[in-house]
Amino acid sequence: MEVILAKSAGFCFGVRRAVKMATDTAKNCPNSATLGPIIHNTSVTDLLESMGMRQINNGDEISAGDTVVIRSHGVPPEVYKMLEERGAFALDATCPDVKKIHKIASKATEAGRTVVIFGDRNHQEVKTIAGYCREPVIVSGPEELEKWLNQGNNREKPVSLVSQTTGIRKNFESCVKKIKKECTNTEIFDTICNATSKRQDEAIQLASECGAMIVIGGRHSANSRHLCDVCREVCPKVLFIETANELEGVDFTGVDKLGITAGASTPEWIIKEVYHKMSENKTVTAVEAAENTEEEVNTAGAMADESFAEMLEKSIKTLYNGDKVVGTVAAISATEISVDLGTKHSGYIPLDELTDNPDAKAEDLVKVGDEIECYVLRVNDVEGTVALSKKRLDSVKAWDEISESQESRAIVEGYVTEENKGGVVVSCRGVRVFVPASQTGLPKDTPMSTLLKQKVKLRITEVNKARRRVVGSIRAVQNEERRAKAEAVWASIEEGKHYDGIVKSLTSYGAFVDIGGIDGMVHVSELSWSRVRQPSDVLKIGDPIDVYVISFDKEKRKISLGHKKPEDNPWVKFVSNYKVGDVANVKIVKLMPFGAFAEIIEGVDGLIHISQIADRRIGKPGDVLTEGETVDAKIIDIDEENKKVSLSIRALIEPQSQPVEEAAPADAVDEIVAEAGPAPAVEAVEEAVEAVEAAPEAEAE
Repeated sequence: MEVILAKSAGFCFGVRRAVKMATDTAKNCPNSATLGPIIHNTSVTDLLESMGMRQINNGDEISAGDTVVIRSHGVPPEVYKMLEERGAFALDATCPDVKKIHKIASKATEAGRTVVIFGDRNHQEVKTIAGYCREPVIVSGPEELEKWLNQGNNREKPVSLVSQTTGIRKNFESCVKKIKKECTNTEIFDTICNATSKRQDEAIQLASECGAMIVIGGRHSANSRHLCDVCREVCPKVLFIETANELEGVDFTGVDKLGITAGASTPEWIIKEVYHKMSENKTVTAVEAAENTEEEVNTAGAMADESFAEMLEKSIKTLYNGDKVVGTVAAISATEISVDLGTKHSGYIPLDELTDNPDAKAEDLVKVGDEIECYVLRVNDVEGTVALSKKRLDSVKAWDEISESQESRAIVEGYVTEENKGGVVVSCRGVRVFVPASQTGLPKDTPMSTLLKQKVKLRITEVNKARRRVVGSIRAVQNEERRAKAEAVWASIEEGKHYDGIVKSLTSYGAFVDIGGIDGMVHVSELSWSRVRQPSDVLKIGDPIDVYVISFDKEKRKISLGHKKPEDNPWVKFVSNYKVGDVANVKIVKLMPFGAFAEIIEGVDGLIHISQIADRRIGKPGDVLTEGETVDAKIIDIDEENKKVSLSIRALIEPQSQPVEEAAPADAVDEIVAEAGPAPAVEAVEEAVEAVEAAPEAEAE
């Protein structure tokens, strides 16, 4: 039979830390005690008792001067107060991950939110978390959550959801899904310990491959019981034991592969005993087939030669600020990543110490299980945490790379992190590079703050390691790139070619557009088919704009661009949809002495001569029509050469054969309309008419 030991069996860092603190206290403090069992394992509590550390269960057993070790599950706030009042010294061995939940619950309560705790209401960890809340809600699954939601107006309450660190993930995720769907104001905190999730995932995988599983753990240990439950879902035979003695008489006949795992509070020596008992059992053949067998056997053999205390000391490494350490990514959140250092400390890397990129997401940079090298920023032995930085370790290596880039004139990249006096600071792989304002590449009077958090390319112009000063230039790279782009544009430019441009500047006669390293000019007449008085009416600097080449001169380095599209020409649309004799519903847009201009479609106006407005003689168009009014009019003439349209309301009132009265001054009007071109230029017609009316002939008429 092949025997396989799970890689994640045994103490997690929180339990290891608590046991280490308890054993050290037992050695050095004669009047020491634990408030309740330090962890859920009788073998460990028996060991501590043999070392002289007593276990107390209430405040009456505490005397002044006692050193009381707080269990890994933590205690409510009132217990700390009670210890202080009795003159005892509290040594807090609460798991850092559990401590984090206390802070979340306390903060949410202060904000007036309802804290919903997912977990076993009888578990000490859950009871402790509840002690940091006002009217907490405890649920063990989606059914209990649904029951609570159906009471009163609970769906409308602001809710903060946390989980017991040893909670079963799939049940927690079911609660998350329900609470997100049902509640209007939620905060979700995934506080399931990653070590627990990893242990369960490995156990499920191993159990699915084995004919039998042995789960080692304390009867009162929630994470050990959950481990047993998940194994039973995929394995036909699962044994839950506390010690190797419980294996006496168990028959494993017919089992080809046996898996062994253990809860987070199971000491290494118990795992060793179980492993060796199974390996030496007459019904069990020595492990020899699997690739990892030799490593497992060697590990177990090494464990056999060590005492518990020796193994514990070996697994705990003292860390100091400035150390370089290698760990494994254990969990990833939106603000930090947790790193398993294999010590009593919980390592974490804040996102801003992982990368320079302010928009980066941790899950895009690292994955759970990745090995990562870090720099120790701060060691907090009280809370059992270590603040780490990958970015700072990278910066040490980056100094040499930065120096080399200056010599080779290579381009480096970084993120603008701050606006400094006279320039900006760019972080290039953790190295601060100062870029003077004149080298930022920004237009004059543009605030340097516009570069903040932007990724930029630059050349290193100065490196002074002694003063730890590095100077760079963004403009140098921009100029080189612009020259390269300009040459590429000139090499491929042709009339009619389209470009996605950016408006660089505006004048009264047009707009200059960057089409990729070169500026071309769009004349105001080429901006729109409608009349544009000045470019700033329709564009602003920085706008993206689609343009095409009208003409260019390579020698003079000039390019004429167009923006209005031929297919958008309103006259083309008009002649495609209307013909002489059609009736259109038109809008009166301008009244003139000789008639009225009416909009047929957007961009095309027609003239209703004063003689065509009514079936009687009228003094002026305003006697019958008003600007903004819509009327039906018949198209009586289309002059495609001069792009003129003549309309008639009278034609819809009486037969076309009746004589039409002429209204003065017809010749002048025809000339005006001909010069005005298509109807969009109503303003030009108005100006011309004013000139005609001012002439003596107009007065005589």
